[in-house]
Amino acid sequence: MNASILNTDVQDYINTNLKQDISRLLLKGISFSGVETKAIIEQIEAKKRSEKKLPTWYNTQGIYFPNKLNIAQTSSEKTAAYKSNLVKGDSLIDLTGGFGIDSYYFSRSINNVTHCEINPNLSEIVTHNFNVLNIKNIICINENGIDALKRIDKPFDWIYVDPSRRDVVKNKVFLLSDCTPNVITFQNLFLKYSKNVMIKTSPLLDITATLHQLEHVKTIHIVAINNEVKELLWVLERGYKDAVEVKTVNLQKGNAQIFDFKYEDESDANVSYNSPLDYLYEPNASVLKAGAFNSICSLNVYKLHKHSHLYTSKELIDFPGRRFLIKKILPFNKRVFSKEKITKANVTMRNFPISVGDIRKKLKIKDGGNIYLFFTTCTDEERVILVCHKA
Repeated sequence: MNASILNTDVQDYINTNLKQDISRLLLKGISFSGVETKAIIEQIEAKKRSEKKLPTWYNTQGIYFPNKLNIAQTSSEKTAAYKSNLVKGDSLIDLTGGFGIDSYYFSRSINNVTHCEINPNLSEIVTHNFNVLNIKNIICINENGIDALKRIDKPFDWIYVDPSRRDVVKNKVFLLSDCTPNVITFQNLFLKYSKNVMIKTSPLLDITATLHQLEHVKTIHIVAINNEVKELLWVLERGYKDAVEVKTVNLQKGNAQIFDFKYEDESDANVSYNSPLDYLYEPNASVLKAGAFNSICSLNVYKLHKHSHLYTSKELIDFPGRRFLIKKILPFNKRVFSKEKITKANVTMRNFPISVGDIRKKLKIKDGGNIYLFFTTCTDEERVILVCHKA
């Protein structure tokens, strides 16, 4: 960490040039005593990436930013705030602290937070930023989190770990066993030092396979922002052996779509099928990732087909996903469709043998507008086009 970057003139330059083209800045040249051009460019790039993801850091004067890869890997403030509501108690240790976003939010719910970061430069940056943000209940340790846990050798109310999904040459990895630390190997160590463990993993991770690798899983949180799944959170509780509860949440501006179910109950959940009624429902990404294709029918909706994952009802209901009013039900027939004179629409395909691109080309449909077309298969195996408007 180069403290000269925090000088007023350097900070003014960074803030003034946040929207400038980086290559143009390099051509013009940057000259400040004691600060390399590369370091200033890193600050500009990292701060630009933080504007929407980390508004508290972006809008606070005197914040020192790490490289843009650290920004890309860190939790957003929205997901960190969600996690902070899942914990309570006196002590929490964050074994993979990184840029400290999760630790910052945990400190709102936990009296004493320990932030572990093996990279000395990043640990110094985080310590500085916590001081700027006037956070007094976080201790920063420049040490491997597993080593720190063993050295401290005392119980915590919570252990939090976000395994790195990069290998030694910075390539992305996806299997839990390839991440660092390997939480499969260390899960018993975690549960030795805490009754409660939270593990953050990639949204791409297979839920069923992971449940065979992790023990004592109590809850799985599938967290999406604006219908994009951002992270899976696995809450382990020492000695827990009962049913796993899955909590899906889609965080949107001003509200959150929530749906909970027991993972073991999904295969036996009651499902009723029907042809399209007045309203159509498309589950959000969090529900789809959870695989709650049958459990969602508990909301008094009918499923159109076993493999379509679209739902319908006579009356409009609250639903964790998009809701549409069905205006027309058409057979999948080019001649019939052409009579509707629809040339612009939003197209979705569910359990249909033709791609969206081919559908647009075949039926000459441009993207956009207020009409939503769902190409799907119903229970009688009939392929249909559902012409809808948002409800």
